[in-house]
Amino acid sequence: MKLLVRNLARTTTEEQVTALFEEYGTVQWCNLIMDKATGGSKGFGFVEMPKPGEAKAAVKNLNGRNVDGSKIRVKKAEDKNEAE
Repeated sequence: MKLLVRNLARTTTEEQVTALFEEYGTVQWCNLIMDKATGGSKGFGFVEMPKPGEAKAAVKNLNGRNVDGSKIRVKKAEDKNEAE
């Protein structure tokens, strides 16, 4: 299941996000969106967790958690094809 992680502090790294989600299960990959101009994080990214039950537990427990001074938001990522 692909999850959208928003409102991350600009200083939060992919390694930190991966470690947070690994508390709830296997993380296939984590990708923070970077600003091409500055090279810094844009404050959001995606996490892929192969087991839906683990992904749902991560959403339930991490949504609203304070990470590096920012209250993060976690939800299931909408499929681009479904949004059209």
